[in-house]
Amino acid sequence: MRYEDRSQPSDAAPPARPWYARRATLVVAAAAVAPTCLAGWVLTQVLAGAGPDDSRPPRIVMPLAAPAPTAAPSPAPSPSTGAKADPLAGRTVVIDPGHNTGNFQHTDEIDQQVDIGTNLKECDTTGTTTNSGYMEAEFSLDVSRRVRTLLEGRGVKVLLTHEAGKARAWGPCIDERARIGNEARADAVVSVHADGVSAGNRGFHIILPAKVKGGGADTAKIVGPSRQLGERIAGNFARTTGSSPANYLGSGTGLVVRDDLGGLNLSTRPKVFIECGNMRDAKDAAQLTSPEWRQKAAQGIADGIVGFLGG
Repeated sequence: MRYEDRSQPSDAAPPARPWYARRATLVVAAAAVAPTCLAGWVLTQVLAGAGPDDSRPPRIVMPLAAPAPTAAPSPAPSPSTGAKADPLAGRTVVIDPGHNTGNFQHTDEIDQQVDIGTNLKECDTTGTTTNSGYMEAEFSLDVSRRVRTLLEGRGVKVLLTHEAGKARAWGPCIDERARIGNEARADAVVSVHADGVSAGNRGFHIILPAKVKGGGADTAKIVGPSRQLGERIAGNFARTTGSSPANYLGSGTGLVVRDDLGGLNLSTRPKVFIECGNMRDAKDAAQLTSPEWRQKAAQGIADGIVGFLGG
């Protein structure tokens, strides 16, 4: 519908038709328009606003609500990656419990000579005892099992070279102990012991491999990393147990280098021995025979290994 144009001069405009003629025209036009077009027109007028001479109040038209947009499908949740993997998962450590409780009954077998690369040496020895008879082999196996439990809790694969009484009445020989670590491609190998020197000599020490080459022995590649492993264990062992480095060797460092141990000479993996204390000294023996202290000893060894592996 168009409103009349009042901007033209009055003498130029055609004669105005009567009001009833205009209304009739409007009615006819409205009847001819489809209902949907009429609704569109009304909405257009409301949005455009009333004409300048329209005295009628504006009609309020509520537009039909537009259909709600279809929600976009939520993206599929990405598969959970789980907790951050422990950096030690998949690493391999060999723990070598020194001696065997059955060695005392198999002296002929353990006395046989084996090649350690630089010379021949006994297959194994009985180890020492406290004055009350607590065997080094008992101590070393107990601590080794405790270390295994701690490391397995971090996802480390742990192998023991033996478990006395479980298909192993004696030994194994020192060359076999080295071979177990080599064949496992262990990231670290630790042989657990306790010393048996005279009373008054106290403290722990770590034995590191010397640089040797001869026969089946070549330690050139493991001397450096073995020292790093030993230093890590020494620091953590002292902290967790409260023990001091040995007062009878190592110049107070707790570190000793030796070239006469087949378990070290024949190893191709980073390896150390730890002498956790002196079984022949009453004060050290009191610690070594305490389960609570042995747990601390195991914790110190395990922490040192974890530090060496970067965990």
